[in-house]
Amino acid sequence: MATDRTTTELKVLRPEEFDGWWTHLVRAFGAGPASAEERDLDRSLTEFERSLAVLDGGGLVGTGGAFSFRMSVPGGAVVPTAGITMVSVSATHRRRGVLTSMMRRLLDDSHALGEPLAALKASEPAIYGRFGYGAATFQLHAEIDTGRATLAVPAGTDDVRLRYAEPAAVLDACEAVYAELVPRRPGMLARQPGWERAGLLDPESDRGGASALQCVVAERAGRVTGWARFRTKTGWSASGHDGTVTLEELAALDPATDAALWRFLFGIDLMTTLTVRGRPVDDAWQYLVSDIRRCRTRLNDSAYVRLVDVGTALAARTYQTPVDVVLAVEDAFCPWNEGRWRLTGDAKGASCERTTDAADLSLSVRELGAAYLGGVSLLTLARAGRVAELRPGALTEASVAFGSPVVPWLPHGF
Repeated sequence: MATDRTTTELKVLRPEEFDGWWTHLVRAFGAGPASAEERDLDRSLTEFERSLAVLDGGGLVGTGGAFSFRMSVPGGAVVPTAGITMVSVSATHRRRGVLTSMMRRLLDDSHALGEPLAALKASEPAIYGRFGYGAATFQLHAEIDTGRATLAVPAGTDDVRLRYAEPAAVLDACEAVYAELVPRRPGMLARQPGWERAGLLDPESDRGGASALQCVVAERAGRVTGWARFRTKTGWSASGHDGTVTLEELAALDPATDAALWRFLFGIDLMTTLTVRGRPVDDAWQYLVSDIRRCRTRLNDSAYVRLVDVGTALAARTYQTPVDVVLAVEDAFCPWNEGRWRLTGDAKGASCERTTDAADLSLSVRELGAAYLGGVSLLTLARAGRVAELRPGALTEASVAFGSPVVPWLPHGF
């Protein structure tokens, strides 16, 4: 497939080409030398048959690929999803169709494989809207002053036993907790083989002076019900200790376990700041803390979602309230999605079929992607001029139905 009618070509990556491909990717993102551990993990996870290279005169100028994921959706189903990844274009080859050619190939391949969804983490959010991706999940960051903010924990917290453990030694137990959580929250990724190792990646060059990765496991009645992975970094000022805890991951099956883990993180000796990154927007600790202003919270966009097959994707999830609505969908990049679709569904299931009936709502596939996991309201998108109501009342009906009682969350990047 040509990306420029004179010089560039797109090809599938071969395993022996990985090192040069990966080095190009690291350079394109402006990063310094990456660790051997990170390179080796990325190589082991790379699906070479879904990885692309763009060449110009034999030189590499573009990279891209996809992972074969399954993402949880409202109702608890896990849906085949193309995890679009490793996308880069050399600064020397901007505006020459390199990115468009890769997006075309990756979505065509995803469609041929029967994946209803595609998702990505956007390094530059402005890029991917034109390819039909909408911002569907957000994440919470915080810098918590643990010297001035305290937690009021729920009943049962003291019944939770915490113990330190080597991260690798308890990996299977931690992954069992994670797997139990996946269907409970839209946007989570069911772990594919090998991905459990990503949470243990711990090159010394990436620690920034902090400790090696530490792990605390929570248990109730002899069963592992949660865990936290974190780092500590000591510090001292004129007034005494001034250390920082950086939370890497935390998972809990019940409120008491969740509270016990957060209380532990708030109370580690010699630490005065807890740095939190990439957490669910509805994390419960925000409603246990004594002073949210001492937590300096902020939100970032996270997962961008695209419906590769509108009918299959909309039928794969459930809906909070009964819905019967005809959607007029615009999708110039994947024209097989263009047209009118009748969505009928409720909390038990749904169907979505092509129809010639009059449309109730008009929107692009980008807005469907944003609203799909239930974290972005169709009403909000309509106020932004992105959704048009063609039948009075249809917008409210669909907006309520598309919502999720649990805020969607992508737990890790790819």
